[in-house]
Amino acid sequence: MITGKEDLLQSLIEAFLMEKGTNIFYSQAAEKASNPEARKMFRDLTVWEEKHMAFIQFLYQSIQGDLDVEGFEAFQAKTDAPMTEAGIPVKDLEARIEQFTFVDDLGAYQIALDIEAKAYNLYRRLSEGAADSNARVVFKEMMGQEQKHIEYLKQTRGKIA
Repeated sequence: MITGKEDLLQSLIEAFLMEKGTNIFYSQAAEKASNPEARKMFRDLTVWEEKHMAFIQFLYQSIQGDLDVEGFEAFQAKTDAPMTEAGIPVKDLEARIEQFTFVDDLGAYQIALDIEAKAYNLYRRLSEGAADSNARVVFKEMMGQEQKHIEYLKQTRGKIA
């Protein structure tokens, strides 16, 4: 788990893997949601997580001076992403999805809100404690993105209830 004491490159790798784990969860949640609005919400979140991954990949490759997209995509395909950005293991969230079978999509919404709030807090803590000033900037940017997700979720709640 990322602590903020990593150098910038290691921080980017860890953040990428957490975004990937969250993306996996949202993708699976979209497939299982019964409410069309909940399905749309999870699909939107999946796309945003993909954009976060692309942003982090761009930063990593720019810093490395290595714009070999195929090499990074091979890395992405080979790496396991067991943890979401909220610090919750993907397998635990998958078990929660199975429990719900989404009889009530509001439960799925609550999981998403919980993930985004925890992710915001994680990036806030990392930005405050990052040893690397460049990592601090990246974490603040990610924190801002998580805030946008929270606002989106709050706006969507009424459509799911």
